[in-house]
Amino acid sequence: MRIGIDIGGTHTDGILIDGTRLVAAAKIPTNHDHLLESISQVLHLILDGQDPAGVSVLNLSTTLTTNAIITGKTDPVGMLVAGGPGIALETYRIGDHFHQIPGSLDHLGTETAPLDVNQLESAIADCCALGVKRFAVAVKFSPRNPVHENLMRDQLGERADFVSTGHLISGQLNFGRRIHTAYYNSAVSRTFRSFTTALTASLSGFALQCEVNILKADGGTMPLVRAQEAPVQSIFSGPAASVMGILATTPASSDMLMLDIGGTTSDIALFASGQPLLEREGIAIDGHPTLVRAIHVESIGIGGDSLISMGANGVQTGPQRLGPCMATGGPAPTLMDALNVLGLAAFGEVQRSIEGMVILAASHGLSGVQLARDAVDTAVNAISTKIESLIAHVNSKPVYTIHEILEDREVTPEKIIVIGGPAAVFKELLQVRLGIEVVIPPFHGVANAIGAALTRSTSHLTLTADTTKGKLSVPMLGVFRSIPRGFNLDTAIEESKNLLQGDLAQAGISISADEIQITQADSFNMVEGSYTTGKNIRVVAQVQPAVVARLDASSAEVLISGRP
Repeated sequence: MRIGIDIGGTHTDGILIDGTRLVAAAKIPTNHDHLLESISQVLHLILDGQDPAGVSVLNLSTTLTTNAIITGKTDPVGMLVAGGPGIALETYRIGDHFHQIPGSLDHLGTETAPLDVNQLESAIADCCALGVKRFAVAVKFSPRNPVHENLMRDQLGERADFVSTGHLISGQLNFGRRIHTAYYNSAVSRTFRSFTTALTASLSGFALQCEVNILKADGGTMPLVRAQEAPVQSIFSGPAASVMGILATTPASSDMLMLDIGGTTSDIALFASGQPLLEREGIAIDGHPTLVRAIHVESIGIGGDSLISMGANGVQTGPQRLGPCMATGGPAPTLMDALNVLGLAAFGEVQRSIEGMVILAASHGLSGVQLARDAVDTAVNAISTKIESLIAHVNSKPVYTIHEILEDREVTPEKIIVIGGPAAVFKELLQVRLGIEVVIPPFHGVANAIGAALTRSTSHLTLTADTTKGKLSVPMLGVFRSIPRGFNLDTAIEESKNLLQGDLAQAGISISADEIQITQADSFNMVEGSYTTGKNIRVVAQVQPAVVARLDASSAEVLISGRP
């Protein structure tokens, strides 16, 4: 059996799956001050009457790291960078403790100027004097040679509680993105480690002896122990769970849209020929581009609990949220209350929705029904405009799916798959507004948790080889070694697969070579004077995101426990 738990901004969902059959499902309000309490509650509900020994996998998607960044509850980070001449490092400045250290490598990884250890020590001392305990180090061209980053890390020693090292973050050469990625990885590390430590203790109380994974932004999972070293990968795991939930519950072979309507926000994703789109370079976090691979998802501040208010331009729905809808005891009318008033939903105590809407409407010379209608129209128009904008944006540039296949064509959605608690309510409203078929799939209320449960572990690596120098590097695995003169592209591909298999095996994940996809394999001659001196080889290998099974629709009638 497999467990999936999705900790959302409003609700925490949990499901238990046996093979392809949904056994149990639960939905409760998220307690943001005590996330473990929310996890424990859904586990109690879905494991009631079940044998925990039968559970082999527990996958979790969480808003923990995302919320820490959004709310500014991250730790200070000592950011130590070395770029060399011609690099305007101020362009990449991030955080309050950004220090530039003299020293440089060239594009082949050859040291052109030694790292200034005196200035390095001075920067470290300044950070420590201000109580900084978490650091990140990044050096231009470190994926070709980690010597300077390793020196920085070693110099920190026991003075640092956590260090993010740039070349282990990604094998890509984008220096600015690597700086930002390393910074955020350290900024959320303490919060994430505290959570995972408590989670492990909590799970032991349920007699669960299973594999525990965290969902990544790219739609795959990684073992909990590895997530502690790379917590930045868990950012935006919630939207990724939504997308994988579609793959697990809905036949997907055409261009289509996903709309996940939550309590606080709605997430929108595009599929090309049934495959979700990938942010190939990496997502931006708080406006800073990173190397965190992620499924392309855009959010809008419209959800069931979106506050209804009156502004200069009339009725406004969202993006504010003061709490749940009045139908479940909230303080002010929300979008869900408006749906209750119009008879489009019957959620919670409908009379409370009506009373709250009438009071707000009367203060602005409107009827409760008119205010509710305007609020719903505003929400539907906002979602529709966002969808139209996303389609236009995606079609203005090359399209990459999670298989990283370049599609030289426009994406034209034939239908919209709507999931989330209020999904059924919006079916006709969106169909009329957009003129596209709207489909409500089985399990739509807990699709995120299903996506989390059925997602497999993924990984990727970049291998580069310079046969002139006889050097091979796989930065993300910390592999830097010599190779023979006859090393070629075929050998590099085989080596990439072996290294990726071996790395996953160390994490307890068994895959076959057939499951590894080579997304890039290039070999270029190195020429000096009039002679070819060797080859420069680059291979990118990945285990792509996918679901391990598709749910049997006949189990869709399972009651959701804990729901109001």
